[in-house]
Amino acid sequence: MRGLSTWLMLAAALLLSLAANAQQENDERQEAAEERVEQLQEPLYTPFVERYVLDELKQLRKDMAAQRVALTQEVVDRQLNAADKAITYATDTVTYFFYLIAGVSSMLVIVGWTSIRDIKEKVHSLASEEVNKIVSQYEARLRSIEEQLSEKTRHIEHNRDEIELTQEIQSLWLRAGREHTPAGKIAVYDQILGLRRDDGEALTYKADAVLELGEAQWAINLCLQALEIDPANGNAYYQLACAHASQEQWEEAVEYLAKALEISPAYRDEAMDDPALDALFEYPPFAELMGIQSTGDDKDIADDSGAPGGSAA
Repeated sequence: MRGLSTWLMLAAALLLSLAANAQQENDERQEAAEERVEQLQEPLYTPFVERYVLDELKQLRKDMAAQRVALTQEVVDRQLNAADKAITYATDTVTYFFYLIAGVSSMLVIVGWTSIRDIKEKVHSLASEEVNKIVSQYEARLRSIEEQLSEKTRHIEHNRDEIELTQEIQSLWLRAGREHTPAGKIAVYDQILGLRRDDGEALTYKADAVLELGEAQWAINLCLQALEIDPANGNAYYQLACAHASQEQWEEAVEYLAKALEISPAYRDEAMDDPALDALFEYPPFAELMGIQSTGDDKDIADDSGAPGGSAA
C-alpha cells in the first residue's frame, strides 16, 4: 500500500510539473517577444516573420498534443501497474490468511472442538469478506485518481485555449499599431472585442480612434463601458476629458481629467501636448489643475471671445 501511494503521488507531481513547465515556457517566450518588440525601431513583422510565427504556433500545438498523449499513456501504465500490485497484495493476503485459518482449524479438529466442514465455511466467509473489503478500497482509490486526472486535463485544455487566445489578441494589438487610419484601428479593436468582450483597454483605444473621427458621443459611451469593467482605468477618464472638451463641456472635461491624474500623474504631460485639450488652456479650473499661471489679460480676451475662460464657466 505504501508503494502504491508513492506511485500515485509521483504521477500527480508529474502532471503538475508538466503543466507548470508548459505555462512557464509560454510566459518566457511571450516576455522575450515583448522585449524584442520594444527594442526594435522598425516594424517587427514581415511576411516571412509572420510565416515563421505561424509555423512555430503550429509546431507548439503538435508538441502539446504529443505531450498530452505521452502523459496519458504513462498515467494509464501507472494505473495498470498499481492495479496489478493491488491484486497481488490482495492474493497474498488471502493466501496467508487461509494458511493461518487452516493451521488453527487443524488444531481445533485435533482437539475435537468443531468439524472440518464448519471450519471450511468460516474460512470461505472470512476470505470473501477480506477480498471484498480490499477490492472496495482500491476501487475507491482508482476512482479518486481518475477524477484528479480528469480535473488536471480540463485545466491543461483551458490553459492551452487561453494561450492561443492571448497570442491571437497580441497579434491584433500589433496589427492595430501598424494601422494609420482611425477606421482601420476601429476595425482591429472590434476584432479584439469579439474575442474578449471585457477588454477595457480595447474599448478606450477604440474611443480614441472614434474621437479622431469626430464622434465624441460614441467615444463617451465606449469609455463609460470601459469604466464599468475597470473603474480604475485612467486612460478611460482621459479619453472622456478629451471627448467632453470637443463638445465644449469644460467642467466635465476638467472633472474627468482630474480623475485621470489621480490614477496616474503621467497624464499631465500628455494633456499639455494634446491638441484635443488646447481649448481648455484659457479655462481657469484647468489652469489651476495643471499648475499654469494665467494672467488677467488672457481672461479678458476669453470673456470677449466667448472662450471657456469667461465668467459663465
